[in-house]
Amino acid sequence: MKLHLAIILFISGLIIFSCRTKSDQKTSNDKPDKNLVDLVYPLLDTENSRWFFFSSACRPFGMVNLSPDTQVGGAWGSGYRYKTDTVKGFSHIHAWQLSGLSVMPVTVNKHNEKNVFMNFYSKYSHKTEKVTPGYHYLELDRYQTKVELTSTKRVGFHRYQFPEDQDAAILFNLNGKLGPCDIIDGKLEKTGSTELSGELVNAPTIRRPKPTKVFFKVELNAEIESVTQDAKTGNYLVLLSNSNQEVFMKVGISYTSVENAENNMVAELPHWNFDKVVSESRDEWEAYLSRIKVEGGTEVQQRRFYTDLWHALQGRRTISDVNGAYPDNTGKSFRVGQLPLDKVGKPLFNHYNSDAFWGAQWTLNTLWGLVYPEVMEEFVYSLMQYYKDGGIVPRGPSGGNYTYVMTGASSTPFIVSAIQKGIVKDNLDEIYQALKITHMPGGIMEKAGYEHETSMGGGFKYYLEKGYVPFPIPEGKFGYHQDGASLTMEYAYQDWTLAQLAKKLGYEEDYQYFIKRSENYKNTFDIETGWMRPREVNGKWHGALDPYLYEEGFNESNGAQSTWFVPHDLVGLAQLMGGNEKAVEKLNTQFETAEKLGFTSGSSHDRELHPEYKRVPINYGNQPSIQTAFVFHQLGRQDLTQYWSRQVVDKAFSGLSPSSGYNGDEDQGLMGSLAVLLKIGLFQMNGGTDEFSEYQIGSPIFDKITIYLNNEFYQGEQFVIETMNNSSGNVYVDKIKLNDQEIENYTIHHNDMVNGGELKLYMKSNRE
Repeated sequence: MKLHLAIILFISGLIIFSCRTKSDQKTSNDKPDKNLVDLVYPLLDTENSRWFFFSSACRPFGMVNLSPDTQVGGAWGSGYRYKTDTVKGFSHIHAWQLSGLSVMPVTVNKHNEKNVFMNFYSKYSHKTEKVTPGYHYLELDRYQTKVELTSTKRVGFHRYQFPEDQDAAILFNLNGKLGPCDIIDGKLEKTGSTELSGELVNAPTIRRPKPTKVFFKVELNAEIESVTQDAKTGNYLVLLSNSNQEVFMKVGISYTSVENAENNMVAELPHWNFDKVVSESRDEWEAYLSRIKVEGGTEVQQRRFYTDLWHALQGRRTISDVNGAYPDNTGKSFRVGQLPLDKVGKPLFNHYNSDAFWGAQWTLNTLWGLVYPEVMEEFVYSLMQYYKDGGIVPRGPSGGNYTYVMTGASSTPFIVSAIQKGIVKDNLDEIYQALKITHMPGGIMEKAGYEHETSMGGGFKYYLEKGYVPFPIPEGKFGYHQDGASLTMEYAYQDWTLAQLAKKLGYEEDYQYFIKRSENYKNTFDIETGWMRPREVNGKWHGALDPYLYEEGFNESNGAQSTWFVPHDLVGLAQLMGGNEKAVEKLNTQFETAEKLGFTSGSSHDRELHPEYKRVPINYGNQPSIQTAFVFHQLGRQDLTQYWSRQVVDKAFSGLSPSSGYNGDEDQGLMGSLAVLLKIGLFQMNGGTDEFSEYQIGSPIFDKITIYLNNEFYQGEQFVIETMNNSSGNVYVDKIKLNDQEIENYTIHHNDMVNGGELKLYMKSNRE
């Protein structure tokens, strides 16, 4: 039976609290008076999506991310791709370097029973497809079967409407290529008349060096007639009795055991009411989205805003079970770890699989820290759990292990920001010592991207000895992203953030040491040319000057884009350039050129490598230069921040289309978060890692923004940003009042916001 989704009315002031973990808890403030979940457009940018980008039948940070796959090979260009009209399975895991448990409802007859394992794909049409947060519906043309998907956090829930007079079956593809992984050793067994259980292995990848097992438990409302394994593919066909045309299937998963997969199912989905789960999923998404209420703007702007906010909560996945068991792959051999429990036996936090926090200082740090502090707290605890298990604070863990994705110590600014905002208050000395290890020889900072076997690719010893990382590294290639100029700047900024924590905790000697290291960015700046440049080990500049050479000493960027990566000392950078005025002129020229190209390197991440897109001076499709509009703010030209941030929103983060949306690399909420922050006019250049955690004020696109604060962390009920005389032409802020008191410097401190209040921005159409 085709599902007709009921409209869910939310009562003002009602927030649903979960009894499981803090990340499931909601604030107790008034909700917006409309269903924000219906404004979300899940198909945004799906023509360019990668394995973990798309979500439909998923809860916030859910272990299960159930959705159809139209492409199944490779991390990039796989998963749900809008232009591919063929379904190749419905898989339950779309995570950073993890996949698994692909199933396909089929009908079996004498014409296909011998080749169904190799020939089972089906066409479908977007005309009959329905996708909303927590729910997906489509029709398989080949089998005349209607498919509906929803989920709890750890359990996938399927509803199939098979045609009459057909033998219904479900294909379990437990071996073969699936997204970024080779799935091997897949096993399935019948454990009851309507039950199945099994396991599979995500084989190691170039990014995730150890195998990861996935265990699962399946329950059906239909009798299982037979289970057949194909000798060639190793996959399984489960033939069902013909007693039910409408088939329900529950699939619980776990990274620790079949028993815990079943336990997850019993705890989260003890019933068979599919519509109830869809409704509960909508409720949960609505509660998250309703933390911010926007008023004004166009309908498209509002829909895009809540789509951005939805993406800000995507990609990073729970890997711990309801009882707190989790996979620990940080040691020499696999073990099942156990999270600490509260007084009633519930885990104190969830454990996570996560891409790197590379670029999170300008995105998740600010959005999560202000709007979802309980999420930020949990991720800090999860990162520290990896440290306790393996001795290293990770920058992008997968399958309970380190992946060394990207570069540097990108978790440091994230953790320091959580501490500076008062979100994490306990065990600060232990956290500091863990981060200090990260920034010293033997820590994760010295490893280049995916450098699993050595610690030479990051050039860390040269950073300590010479004050910069050379390019190329004399020892050779050991990983990805061995781009010395970018590494030098990144290490310097991250050292500065750690220095702030050292200062807070009274480690004066450490503070002086890391502050000194934070000045190393100056050693890669060429005063004669005014650009950051890669240096060779002998101190000479590498190659002929060309600030637009892509990935020639700069990670996923060129010199023009990365020159401004000094978020902790932009005044010092400007002095190297000859003063604020010259720096502003230089950057403004870059923006004027980039505007003609839409501020991005094409409409997808892979296009950055094309010759026509490599030479873009500002790229808002990737992390290295997404802060640049707010550089003007730090140099005393807030008007240019207001102007250019509006232009970036208009050209790079507007519209609703499967063909574009983030124009590059939407790494698990980073670009969604950035778009939200630009549209509400708040930014934190140093990632909120300073003592007062200062916000820079930009140019909001909405008339009124209400942020409902989590009272478990913050005293205030809500913080309101109201713009007077706002329009597409009135982008400049003439006057600012905080709680009716005029402020002059276009900044506001974190405590002033979380104590609640109102910020009024009086807009105008010119800079004078």
